[in-house]
Amino acid sequence: MTAAGVTAACAPGDAPEAEAEIVPTSVLFTGATVIDGSGEASFAADVAVEGDRITFVGDAAESEAAPATRDTIALDGLLLTPGFIDMHSHISVISVGEAYGLSAVEFLTQGITTGVIGVDGSSSTDLAALYADLEASGVGKNLVSYIGHGSVRGTVMGMDDRAPTAGELDEMRALVRKGMEDGAFGLSTGLFYTPGYYAEADEVIELGRVAAEYPIGGEHAPVYDTHDRDLGAAYQGIGYHNSIREAIHIGAESGLRTIFSHFNAQGAALYGRAAEGAAIIDSARAEGIEVAGAQHVYTSTMSSLRAYTIPRWAQAGGPEQMVRRFANPDTARILDVQTMEMLEIRGGPEKIVFADARPEFNGKTLADVAAERGLPVPEAVREIMSESNPWVMNRDLYDVENTRYLATMPWMMTCTDGATPAPGAEIVHPRVYGTFPKKIRDFVDRDGAIGLPFAIRGMSGLAADFLRLDDRGYIREGLVADIAVIDLDRFTDRATYDDPHQLSEGVVHLLVNGRFAIRDDALTGELAGRPLRRP
Repeated sequence: MTAAGVTAACAPGDAPEAEAEIVPTSVLFTGATVIDGSGEASFAADVAVEGDRITFVGDAAESEAAPATRDTIALDGLLLTPGFIDMHSHISVISVGEAYGLSAVEFLTQGITTGVIGVDGSSSTDLAALYADLEASGVGKNLVSYIGHGSVRGTVMGMDDRAPTAGELDEMRALVRKGMEDGAFGLSTGLFYTPGYYAEADEVIELGRVAAEYPIGGEHAPVYDTHDRDLGAAYQGIGYHNSIREAIHIGAESGLRTIFSHFNAQGAALYGRAAEGAAIIDSARAEGIEVAGAQHVYTSTMSSLRAYTIPRWAQAGGPEQMVRRFANPDTARILDVQTMEMLEIRGGPEKIVFADARPEFNGKTLADVAAERGLPVPEAVREIMSESNPWVMNRDLYDVENTRYLATMPWMMTCTDGATPAPGAEIVHPRVYGTFPKKIRDFVDRDGAIGLPFAIRGMSGLAADFLRLDDRGYIREGLVADIAVIDLDRFTDRATYDDPHQLSEGVVHLLVNGRFAIRDDALTGELAGRPLRRP
């Protein structure tokens, strides 16, 4: 692993051996149907790109300002939009020399040109080194990162279930400060996960105040991005409503602007109740607090087996301490009960599906694996967890009606919550391949819950506004040429739970920083993305 701990995303060998000469883009798209990211209705226009900038939007035949270009592409009414911004994603990092996923093809074929990483409280604690690695190797999409509270806490305190000492808090402040000085856009937390779970709100507020010392562009408050403590399926949690209120409190007290990661209501007990959580956010916004959310539109979540089956008290101290507890008969008896209670909240062991490259797990349910081992489910969990912590999906944890309702919120953005699957993993979450077209197909085309300009805004302009990326997110002269050209008749997700490794279709052209990542439906292999540091 590199000093930065990069997990990039592409097949081995995708990183370029030597940097080829980059010929500046000079192209005029004619006859486009433009949705510009503002939420306004579409309009017909020609769009010119020179280098990495949009230089003209209008009627080229009628305008003296239209630039001369070397290349003209007739779109004949195809949709032209800003490149999409994935507000919550992951990078799988091994050394760049062996990297898979640097090309980001799973994201590019959805129209995504920028992804937000360092989420769920997990990030590199040396963003300067991470960015240097990515700039040296190249990467398919632009990347924005937060500094992760869980990574900071883990570096200083390990997996201790206690408050930090004054000295430890100062060490954590220093790591947050370094992350912000390296270019982070704010602080992220994963208070559902360990070690973030062990932190009280006051600890996070103290670190958030450090992040707030580094405004975006010198004037805009940075971001507090949170996988909050309890989306409704947390074991012995604080409750869905209290969790939302806690997150808003942390952001407001820190001086940060809050966004809820993959915001939804989890578990059958909260089916049909998303409006309750949305109302809390709307109330805060009415008071002048900037709060937003991002969503993916699948009903399954994905995390680790440990997060879904082992109570947080049993994880304290780290994996070795956890396994020692497993060996204690009295503790094992408690876990027999509590593991099943955790699973009951999530629909039972039949709803936990392994997304792990190892054939003894991949695609099987937890109930299947326990039966194969001839063990009760809690004992099978402990046996598996004594060796590793596999990735799993929790099927049907979200309700389609909740998801549809939340898609109509004016503050809702879109995210994949996806990372390029590791080589050999046959069954993975399809969201990494299909989230953005699926949202349009399901909620625009199929049931009309939202209009297309509204959906595109949540995927582009609204996200750019929230991140204070003032040079992208819209089709406007002078902005960076992150541009998607889409054939709406063909724009669809193809990935399914049973057959997930299927790229989306319908993105005809895609420019990242003015360079073609997709041209005439074909991936070009360009690694045109770059890390975006906080301005």
